[in-house]
Amino acid sequence: MAKVKITQIKSTIKRPVDQKRTIIALGLGKIQKSVIVENTPAIAGMIRKVNHLVTVTEA
Repeated sequence: MAKVKITQIKSTIKRPVDQKRTIIALGLGKIQKSVIVENTPAIAGMIRKVNHLVTVTEA
């Protein structure tokens, strides 16, 4: 599978609990923090859920 770099660009303040938990599950939590993960269907679904809070690039 391909790897993707996920960077958090917006805060989770005043966001629903499920979005906050998704950000934490992705390994993020602070603005400008980045992680590189495998692009699996589960990760793709998590990215889709919080796409307004993160940016995604190929790694």
